[in-house]
Amino acid sequence: YMGSSAIIAEYMGIPPVGTAITKRDTMSVAWDARTHEPLTRKPHKVPHDLSYYGKCMIGGVLSCGLTHTAVVPLDITKCKMQVYPTKYTGLSQGLKTIVKEEGAAGLTLGWAPTLIGYSAQGMFKFGLYEAFKDLYANLAGEETFAKNKGMIWLAASASAEVVADVALCPMEMVKVKVQTSPAGT
Repeated sequence: YMGSSAIIAEYMGIPPVGTAITKRDTMSVAWDARTHEPLTRKPHKVPHDLSYYGKCMIGGVLSCGLTHTAVVPLDITKCKMQVYPTKYTGLSQGLKTIVKEEGAAGLTLGWAPTLIGYSAQGMFKFGLYEAFKDLYANLAGEETFAKNKGMIWLAASASAEVVADVALCPMEMVKVKVQTSPAGT
């Protein structure tokens, strides 16, 4: 019986574990950015598999969704200052006005679309950045990637951010509408 990783290794021409491999042999084996560093072929401490990308996505949800939700009172005040500049003239004054007119609950307006939208943005930003890094590195090839790592990571970051922002935009629109509508509407 051969496990799935042994079948994949055999298909890719990778010798079985325990086989002596020379430097010349390692260069003839297909390189994969998900598993090894370029040129040195040093294995990643953590292979970039679906579990790894999933953990990156969870990290993005936690780091973006929770932090943006935590500062909703400041965001509400900022949005109201932009829409009603004569009524909300500063941060402290704006916070006091919101509490006076809408109660403390007025400082929580839009927390749900903020949590949903920024969680989606973080999920795609962090998870797809890692996936695009590996995809673009593999498309470029080992030597090209080693020489142009920064540019490839830049392309991966930009690609992930485009998807992340598309995921955020609908909830950001809802959030701003909820936060800037007159009280009681």
